[in-house]
Amino acid sequence: MLDYARYCGEIVEQTELLVDSLAGQDMTTPVPSCPGWNLGQLARHIGYGHRWASEAVRGEGAMPRTDRAMRELADYVDEDPDALIPWLREGAREFGAALREVGPNMRVWTPIPGGKKTPEFFARRFAHETVVHRADAALALGADFEPAHDLAVDCVDEWLDLAVVTWPRLDVERHRALHGPARTLHFHATDTSAEWVVDLTGEDFAWRHAHEKCAVAVRGPLTELLLVLYRRRAVEAADVEVFGDTGFLASWLDVSPFG
Repeated sequence: MLDYARYCGEIVEQTELLVDSLAGQDMTTPVPSCPGWNLGQLARHIGYGHRWASEAVRGEGAMPRTDRAMRELADYVDEDPDALIPWLREGAREFGAALREVGPNMRVWTPIPGGKKTPEFFARRFAHETVVHRADAALALGADFEPAHDLAVDCVDEWLDLAVVTWPRLDVERHRALHGPARTLHFHATDTSAEWVVDLTGEDFAWRHAHEKCAVAVRGPLTELLLVLYRRRAVEAADVEVFGDTGFLASWLDVSPFG
């Protein structure tokens, strides 16, 4: 994990980078990695997410109001960037300020069973949420996307941490069908020292940082692995090499969507 102050700062910084990429763009541009959304709807989703999370961290343990606003986006198909961009920036800054104000240790409501019930959950989750949605915008616009390596590694770590919790609760039959002897996946970043092994040989979803022989291995630059794991880029379109059981990899990714 990164430290709490870094997460608070990244929420604002990643939003600023997103805002820079949106300046002068057509908000009706489709976002292929978020089917059914355009750039304006993506920005609304992010901005309403920041506001919803701000309410959660200021709620002293109370559940925030519905998150419907960040999910029901049909009313935002033709956004005015002159109004949208300042609104998006304001939400990120207010959220960052709320996180700093309450600090990392207050008990709050979170949507995930188990784990820390503190603002640190929201700081980490929405730092990564904003990073990945910045990738969505970059992919839609054909722009560069290259997050800092330590941030990208933590994005993958958190994705796998959340999978540990959600795997036994969602789509249980399809998940269970992937478990068995030698059911392991290895993801190896070629431009940094990060490696991950996903282990489905036991009863539970498990992962670890390791270099091991697995049923399937995926090697490539860290950003490419991040995009593949978050289902933002298809394996076939990514700058990665795959060795071993490609069918198992495809099946695992098919039941492992996130965000």
